Amino acid sequence: MSEDKASPIVGLVGPCKSGKTVLKRGLIPHGFQVRHIAQEHSFAKEMWRKIANPDVLIYLNVSYPVTLERSSLNWTEGNYQEQLRRLSHAREHADLIIETDDKTPEEILNIVLKFLKSL
Repeated sequence: MSEDKASPIVGLVGPCKSGKTVLKRGLIPHGFQVRHIAQEHSFAKEMWRKIANPDVLIYLNVSYPVTLERSSLNWTEGNYQEQLRRLSHAREHADLIIETDDKTPEEILNIVLKFLKSL
């Protein structure tokens, strides 16, 4: 983490409907600088690093069936797999990976807060 910042820059990546927006809203009141990085929509594999250069990179994963349950996304499993492909570099470099299928937003926030406080 950067020594000269009051709080680390936290980057969030993951497929659509993995919970990035909700987690960002939960982290901000705790004083964290949060960057929701739309890596899943980019062909540039290191976009997450170039646009945000986060001190901590968190990858939220969600299964294809759960993305359909969480919203009215009109996409195919092929679209989902393409997002995973685009996210693979970020996932390889993530400091924390969370499987979100069976977790509430509060549970995910608590996992992340505990992790960030341990750094």
